[in-house]
Amino acid sequence: MFIAIAMVLVVAGSILFHVLSPWRATPIASNWGFIDDTMALTFLVTGAGFVAVILFMAYCLYRFRHVPGRRAAYEPENQKLEAWLGIVTTIAVIVLLAPGLLVWGQFITVPKDAMVIEAVGVQWSWSFRLPGADNQLGSSDVRYIDTTNSMGLSPADPKGQDDLLIASSELHLPIGKPVKVLLRSIDVLHDFYVPEIRAKMDLVPGVVTYFWFTPTKIGEYEILCAAYCGTGHPQMRGKMVIESEADFETWRTAQQTFEQSRKSDASRDKRASAQ
Repeated sequence: MFIAIAMVLVVAGSILFHVLSPWRATPIASNWGFIDDTMALTFLVTGAGFVAVILFMAYCLYRFRHVPGRRAAYEPENQKLEAWLGIVTTIAVIVLLAPGLLVWGQFITVPKDAMVIEAVGVQWSWSFRLPGADNQLGSSDVRYIDTTNSMGLSPADPKGQDDLLIASSELHLPIGKPVKVLLRSIDVLHDFYVPEIRAKMDLVPGVVTYFWFTPTKIGEYEILCAAYCGTGHPQMRGKMVIESEADFETWRTAQQTFEQSRKSDASRDKRASAQ
C-alpha cells in the first residue's frame, strides 16, 4: 500500500517539476522551430507513457494486494490485452519517429541559395573561412597545415586564394540568409553548437560534415563545443554575430584573404631573417 502511494507521489512530483521548472530552452533564433516541436512531442508521448505505466503499477499493487483468504486466478495469456498493447505501442512508436524523420529530411536538404562557409575546430579554438569574390571555397588538406597555414588550405588551388580567413573565433552572418556550415576538425572530435540555433553537428577528423540554418534574429550568440575534446574543452568558445546585410558586408570587406595572409607571412619572415 505504501509503495503504491509512493509511486503516485513520484508521478505527481514529476509532473509538477516539469510544469513549474524555471529551466527552459533558450529563445530560438533560427528556422529550426521544428526541432523544438519534435522534442516537445517526444516529451509528451514518453511522459504519457511514464505516467500510464507507473499509475498502472500502483493500481496493481493496491488492487491485488495480499488479503487473507483471497486466492489468485491463474491466467497465462490474455490475447485481447496483448493486441491492445501491440496497437498502442505501434502508434506511439510511429508518433515518435515520423516527425523526427521529416525534420531530419529538412535538416540535410540544403537550400540551393545557401551561403557556404567553413568552421574549423582545433584544440581548443574555432576558426572560420568564407568564400571570396568567386563565391567558392578552395580545397584543403591536413598535409598543408603549418605555422603560416593553420587551416591547411591548398596553396596551389586558385579558388582558395581569395578565401577569407577568420581566426578570431568570431563569425559574422547576415540575417535571413540560409547558411550551409561545412565542419572540419584538425585533431579530435568536436561538436559545433549554438543553443539559440538549435542545429548542431559533430566535427569528425578526416571527414567534412555539415548542417544548415537560417538566422532569424539579430544579436550575438555563443558558439560552444558540445563534445568533450580534452582538458581545454570548457574554454573552446566562439561568438556568432547576426547582423544586417549592410553590416555584414562591411565586416566581410575588412577580412584578410588567404593570398594576403601568405604575402603578409612571407614579408614578416623576410624581415625577421634580415635582422
